[in-house]
Amino acid sequence: MIKHIVCFKLKDSSKESKEKAKEIILSMKGNVDTIKNIEVGTDFLCSERSFDVILQVELESREALDIYQNDKYHCDVVKAYMHENAVKSVALDYDI
Repeated sequence: MIKHIVCFKLKDSSKESKEKAKEIILSMKGNVDTIKNIEVGTDFLCSERSFDVILQVELESREALDIYQNDKYHCDVVKAYMHENAVKSVALDYDI
């Protein structure tokens, strides 16, 4: 199993913007077949070093991660929205 984590710093860090991003990311559930589990959270601390939204996805294998990265829904809907609305992101992928 693989865990894929991405943290996003949004252009607009309002509660409404964070919730919209969360909704868009969670829309992958049922639309991206390789996802075994998905969790999305929004930051409430709002400190200088905080990111606004976190995505955690579990996938079956590294091959499934490659498929996920190129999935049409993931790319056309979620990545497109997040690239338009985020100023920065950091990611981590590891075996679990």
